[in-house]
Amino acid sequence: MISYNPKEWFSFIFNFHKGDTIRKLFWIMILIGLYSAGVAYLELEYWNLSENSHVKNITVMHNMLGFVISLLLVFRTNTAYDRWWEGRKMWGALVNNSRNLAIKLSVMLQDKEDKDFFRKIIPAYASVLNLHLKTESISHELFDDKTLSKDHYKHKPNQIAKTMIQRVNEMYLSGRISGDQLIVLNAEIQSFTDVCGACERIKNTPIPYSYSAFIKKFIFTYVLTLPFGYVFQLGYYVVPVVVFIFYVLASLELIAEEIEDPFGNDPNDLPTQKISENIQKNVEELIY
Repeated sequence: MISYNPKEWFSFIFNFHKGDTIRKLFWIMILIGLYSAGVAYLELEYWNLSENSHVKNITVMHNMLGFVISLLLVFRTNTAYDRWWEGRKMWGALVNNSRNLAIKLSVMLQDKEDKDFFRKIIPAYASVLNLHLKTESISHELFDDKTLSKDHYKHKPNQIAKTMIQRVNEMYLSGRISGDQLIVLNAEIQSFTDVCGACERIKNTPIPYSYSAFIKKFIFTYVLTLPFGYVFQLGYYVVPVVVFIFYVLASLELIAEEIEDPFGNDPNDLPTQKISENIQKNVEELIY
């Protein structure tokens, strides 16, 4: 995720970072500009259309559809941002749940081996969940002295949650914690799985294909028809105007595409790796 100062206006205006949409749209903007120049040449020079041509009235369509495309893009952007913000809330909940579990264990546990186990496995859940959501390979070697089994488990966060529950149950059976403490710890560990399920729901349920495809086609058709009508008012200045309109509309769609899956490696995705590292620092500080 890009860290920035929201009060520095000039850095936003004059700096171009790697996630800026102008880099992604540069070549298609060039093609749109050449297309607009070609339409302007045909209408002004080759066909020599007069001011009374009915083609000039095509701008009426753009005025009517401009409001519609604005509503669609606002809804698209808001929906994508809701997914991004919900993902951030889930990882915020994971931070709090990890801290709460660590605080309770630090008070309940007396055995040093138990404390060492949870000091390592609680941060491991956040680290593995981060890799799981990014669909990256997860090493079986999580600690220096602990290895999770290499058996049928494909869902590593579930494997870690099960390992924690097994350890808590063993502590209860051996009398190291009471039944009431078992119930409290079980609820805390269950909250980890709830966070994982919510994040998977966000990642695995993108915006419906037909809706996304329709917006892209709408933007493309809208922009391609712009030069036909506005060339009469703008002449060859229609080229930069159409390119700029395309840049604005397409950028909104690109931004929505990027943030609707907030767990990837894009510049504007959530800093899940950094959050995982903070969880590790907090847990190691609490359980000693």
